[in-house]
Amino acid sequence: MASSSKIAVRELPLFPLPEVVLFPTRPLPLHVFEFRYRIMMNTILEGDRRFGVLMFDPVQGTIANIGCCAEIVHHQKLPDDRIKMFTLGQQRFRVLEYVREKPYRVGLVEWIEDEIPTKDLYPLATEVEQLLRDVVHLSAKLTEQKIELPEDLPDLPTELSYWVASNLYGVPHEQQALLELQDTALRLERESEILTSTRNHLAARTVLKDTFNQKL
Repeated sequence: MASSSKIAVRELPLFPLPEVVLFPTRPLPLHVFEFRYRIMMNTILEGDRRFGVLMFDPVQGTIANIGCCAEIVHHQKLPDDRIKMFTLGQQRFRVLEYVREKPYRVGLVEWIEDEIPTKDLYPLATEVEQLLRDVVHLSAKLTEQKIELPEDLPDLPTELSYWVASNLYGVPHEQQALLELQDTALRLERESEILTSTRNHLAARTVLKDTFNQKL
């Protein structure tokens, strides 16, 4: 059973972003220039500084039903009314219904959380972290660039799962699927599969590169 201690329903201004998936604890810098969203952000800044981010699929023309709440941490209003802001992901939510569409979307949402784990997640988190380090090492070797993981990589399994998911580039639908999971173990297991596949691909390319260089 999912924890119900923080599950509540509230109205939330919604900001659909093309192929962007925000995760809890992760940063999202924004540059707001469209008129209706400037109105939205100015209204939010007078309140609790929170709004919902939902992935918009420009090909299908659809908006995801599950997203992540963002809180404005810093903002800068520019002379032409554009707004630069730094936001941070908070709770995830599910849209129950839209209560308003104009000038911007407002939804009735419920908060969602991961289920309470039934097993120790640290061995799985350690496996994912090692795979991540392997991928970074191989990427650095292939590109001959210095690539390093941050020193403050999360050590809690759930936060690590969000960090990994948010740093998967070019696969927004995969990220959305990871966001929608309410089981940390399942999220880490899927990330382990993705990173293993990536590591194997990079390892094969590294062997080819080394073989080629030896023949020169």
